[in-house]
Amino acid sequence: MPLRIVHQDITTMQVDAIVNAANTRLLMGGGVCGAIFRAAGARDMQEACDRLSPILTGCAVATPGFALSARYVIHTAGPIWQGGDAGEEQLLRACYRNSMELAVSLGCGSIAFPLISAGIYGYPRDAALAVARDEIHAFLATNNRNHSGGQSEQGVGDSDCSVFLALYR
Repeated sequence: MPLRIVHQDITTMQVDAIVNAANTRLLMGGGVCGAIFRAAGARDMQEACDRLSPILTGCAVATPGFALSARYVIHTAGPIWQGGDAGEEQLLRACYRNSMELAVSLGCGSIAFPLISAGIYGYPRDAALAVARDEIHAFLATNNRNHSGGQSEQGVGDSDCSVFLALYR
């Protein structure tokens, strides 16, 4: 299966890209964002982010990984939970979809996500996990790199890209 859920520190994962659960101004924050900035080299990362900010919620942009083993950090601004009636689910889905599209366009064969918006942004963890799994599976099913025009021998959802959802709590 191309999606694997792991309990691991995302900053140490051996993948082509890791996703940063960012704020729209791409400023170093706390939680996973702060950990990524510190592991990459906070000054270099902030300078790269300053050239790309601000971004809209649901959008994704990429910087080099700097001191990380990952070649890229894909920054996506997740929604702040406001009770579920303010379009949060659609915005969260866009975070995953846009990040995966960007990773594919950068030639990444592997990408690791944190559970976007489930920390200080208050998105309920179970609901955030369901959105992440659904959106990643949907993306992989529709972006199969099998160019035969049909289902691969391995089945729908098999892809050249490995996706990890790194949970660390």
